[in-house]
This record gives sequence, C-alpha cells and structure tokens, in this order.
Amino acid sequence: MAQFDLIIRGGTIVDGTGAESFAGDVAVKDGIIVQVGEVRGDAAEEIDASGQIVTPGFVDIHTHYDGQATWDQEMAPSSWHGVTTVVMGNCGVGFAPAKPDRHEWLISLMEGVEDIPGTALAEGITWDWETFPEYLDALEKLPRTMDIGTHVPHGAVRAYVLGDREQPGAVPTEVDIEAMGKIVEEGVRAGALGFSTSRTVLHKSVDGELVPGTSATADELVAIGRAMGRAQAAGGHAVFEMASDLQRDWNEFEWMGQLSREAGIPVTFAALQSIAKELPLEEQISEMRAQNDNGANIVAQIALRGNGIIMAWQGTVNPFAFRPSWQAIKDLDWPEQKAKLLDPTFKAQLLSEANDYSEAPTDIIQVVMVITQGWALQYEMDPDFDYEPDASASVNARAVAAGVDPQEYAYDMLCRDDATGFIYLPILNYAEGNLDFLLPLQQAEDTVNSLSDGGAHCGTICDAASPTFMLQHWVRDRKRDGKISLEHAIKRQCRDTAVLYGLEDRGVIAPGYLADLNVIDMQRLKLGRPWLAFDLPAGGKRLLQKADGYACTIKNGVVTFREGQWTGEAPGGLIRGPQRAELAEAAE
Repeated sequence: MAQFDLIIRGGTIVDGTGAESFAGDVAVKDGIIVQVGEVRGDAAEEIDASGQIVTPGFVDIHTHYDGQATWDQEMAPSSWHGVTTVVMGNCGVGFAPAKPDRHEWLISLMEGVEDIPGTALAEGITWDWETFPEYLDALEKLPRTMDIGTHVPHGAVRAYVLGDREQPGAVPTEVDIEAMGKIVEEGVRAGALGFSTSRTVLHKSVDGELVPGTSATADELVAIGRAMGRAQAAGGHAVFEMASDLQRDWNEFEWMGQLSREAGIPVTFAALQSIAKELPLEEQISEMRAQNDNGANIVAQIALRGNGIIMAWQGTVNPFAFRPSWQAIKDLDWPEQKAKLLDPTFKAQLLSEANDYSEAPTDIIQVVMVITQGWALQYEMDPDFDYEPDASASVNARAVAAGVDPQEYAYDMLCRDDATGFIYLPILNYAEGNLDFLLPLQQAEDTVNSLSDGGAHCGTICDAASPTFMLQHWVRDRKRDGKISLEHAIKRQCRDTAVLYGLEDRGVIAPGYLADLNVIDMQRLKLGRPWLAFDLPAGGKRLLQKADGYACTIKNGVVTFREGQWTGEAPGGLIRGPQRAELAEAAE
C-alpha cells in the first residue's frame, strides 16, 4: 500500500507565505499536506512538476455564485483559473433568508445588481430553504470542485423583516433592526463568514430600484455589526463587506470604524477609481488608515485591472446600442442579426444615425455616452490583448493610423471573425490610462486583491480570470515600469485573502494545511479569448474565458482539473465558520 495518496515532485514551490520559492516535493495524505521538501516514499499518484511552479489553491473572496452553487458542481469560470475556495454573497445580494413570496423579488435584485440572467436563476434554484441556516444546509448537499463560503446578504435580510415595507428609502423601526440583527447573528453562528451590504447607485434591481442597503442608517449597520460581534465571540468569524459610493456627507468611514471597534470584527470595502464615488481612491485609503490608526480594522479590496465592459454584437452591449437601426434588429435571432450586420447597406445606414436616448434610464445614458463618444477609451481586443493598453491600442488611434473614421473602425472590428469581435472599455480603475496606482496598494497590508465578481456580470464582464491575470500580467509580462514578485503575488491571492475570512487552514503549502494546490507552467500561462456561452439553466448567457498553463488544480488532495479540463471530481464542500490547520490544532 502506497505511503501517500499524492506526491507532486520536482516543482518550484511558492508556498503562499511570501518567502522565497524553492525546489521540492509535496506529499499529500487524506486531503492534507503532510511533507514538503524532499519526499521519500511512494504514492498512489505522482505528478511531475519539473519546470513548473506549485502554489496553494487561490482563494477568491468576492464572488456571486449564490444561485449557481445550488446546481453547478464545476463552478466555472473561477475553477478554470486555479481557484479552490470562493466566498459569495457579496454586495448585499443573495437568496437567504427568503419567504416564499419573495423569491422573484430576490431574483430581480440579483439580476439587476449582478447581471445574472433571471430566467437561469428561476429555473436553476430549487428554493428548498427559508432561513439562512436552511440555505447553508441546502448548499451542503452538493459536492463541488471547490469550497464555498458565504455572507448573509443585507437585501434578503431586509426583505425578510420588512416584507412589503421594503421600498427605496424605507426606514426600519428599532424592532425591525433588532430582528435583522438576530437573523445575521443566527447566520454567522450557523457558519456564514460575514454579512454584506451595498450602498451604491450603480446597484439597482431589474425594475431600476436602489438596493435595500443604499439608504440604511449608520444605526442600523452598527447594530448589525454588534450582532456579528456576538456571533464571533461565540466561535464564529464575521467580516462586514460593503460596496459604497462613499459620498462625503455619508461619513462612511466614521461608522465603519465605530462598527469595527465596537464589534471587534474586520470591515472590508471595494476601493476603486469610480465615476460613482465622491471620494477619490487616494482619499478612500487615507480615510481608512485614519480609522485603523484609531483601533479599527478596515481592509480595502482592490481590483487588479480596469473594471470594464467587454463589448460585442451578440449577447452584450455595443457602442451602437441606441441607434435606431440597432434597435430595429436587437431582438432578432443571432443568424438574422449577423446577416444584417454584415450587410454593407445596413452598416452605412447605422453609421449615418445619431443615438436616441429618449427611452433610456439616466444612469444607462451616462454609461452609453462614455461608450459612444469615447473612442479613445475603447480598445481592440486582439489575440495578444494587453489588459493595460496604452493610447496606441485605442479604437481612435488605430482608426487614425488606418485612415478610417473611428466609428467605422469600431463597427468593422466587431464584425471580425464572423461578427464575434470584442472591444474592451475600462470604466473603473483606468482614469489615468494605466495601472501604476495599484502598485503601492499591492504592497500594503491593509489591502487585499479582490473584486473578481466571479459568477456575475454574465453579459458584460469576465473578471473571474483575475488570478491568471495577476500572474500573467503583474508578475511576468507587464511592459510598464513596476511588476510584483511571484512570491508576493501568490501570498496576495492565497494566504492574505484566506486569513481575512478566518480560513487559516489553506493558502499555504506546509504540513497540516489543506492540499489545495495548483501546478502551473508560467511560460505557457495565457488568458484565452473570451466567448459567449448559453449554458446556464434556461439557456442563460454568460461571457467565459479560459487559460492555458494550468497543468493541474488539486482540491483536498484530489485532482479536479488537468490542462483546463474538469476531471469530474468534486471534493469541495461548504465552509462553516473559521477554519484552522490540523497541525496547528494538534500543537496546542
């Protein structure tokens, strides 16, 4: 009988602590790493990692798989990019607690905020729960390629307590706030890793209504934080997560600091260069640090690239969306649409038209104005696309070089490859036309790499590939001054994200830790071209993106992916509360 279940031999081990990488082997038994270094003995399976790096599995703390996790074992696209643990239920949206008459309302909230097809959610979710603990029980029934943990979402909690009174601007009573606190405390005691809310005008339901947390008072939020603190004191782990416009008169950092100090819990927020945020990113960070200097524990979640839109003719937005000719064909089947788009007469007519915003909501107009007038802000996604493009890669610059009108160049670009071309528009985090501002933030201990939104924004964004982008761009290929080391990048995406959520049993390659691992060929690592799939329940659409270079992904000592293909194994499950490495417990 073999001594070990698995041995990974001869790789360059990047252990997740930030320490210098080293050559060695990793031995696994019963889902746990048991030896690191020179491993003698044999195993039921051996993997030759010569010329490749061996890393911990990636821990992605900002995803929206709340519905998908109830029906999908593969958990793509995050699982295609080395992710072995996700935390979902972010931004105040999710599906528990849920009274039977609120199912459609919760779906419309998720669809509006996170662009997940409502038809897919309606068909895929079985709703065999009402309370949050019952939702965790339901999640526990389905094995997956990765572990999942979740927040208690503010939207669902408010809807459960207020019922029909939950309208934009609704002010809960003291009794309501107490009831919400009890639900959140119950959820954290049952195993939720935290609570989430959203306070941004960018987040609206399908009906255009602001999400419930937008108008919540500091009293309501701090009271919920105190409830989380009680649950944490009883053995749970509670993180307060928030997306916010950070308007000056809201004094967000003041109550965040108060909540963190009183409850003794970390507060984490999305820190971005954003058209919706009144505070510039530099001021967001300085306000956070002022509170932390006064005893708070606030952590900024930062994205690794521009948060933008991938535009195409089919299934997503495009720069010509409000021209009459497009409006006339937008509901046709794709073959009919494509025939029109490739017709020179139709092209000439569309390009001669102006945009008609008469039927568009104000916030949509603002985004579309950026799209349609910002040819210098849009970039051609060619096969070797650089997600930190310079001005020479813009539609405007390439059109000028080709002697073509920019709108015609954009039209032709979208028509390439049988009308499947893509244009990239970074709306957030690209105000300066580069990512230089992220360099110091990636070195800071009060920030974490995050905001992939895995599982969400199905028709416009595909940032679940962020861990791959981190390695390909920030570690290996960045053309501008300033990269990050491989060791630091792995620590950021493994140990740092895991510790924030109390998951101290993963993110490190050392004896006693979970055998969540990646074997990666850094020379071959490359993001693939996005594509539009219709593989969600009810034929729901989503943008997907794979990558080359992942030789193996391993969860709990079981190989789940080989060269990007799912093996059919599903050793992952539900995380309930904080976790500790086995040997650390034994030492105590």
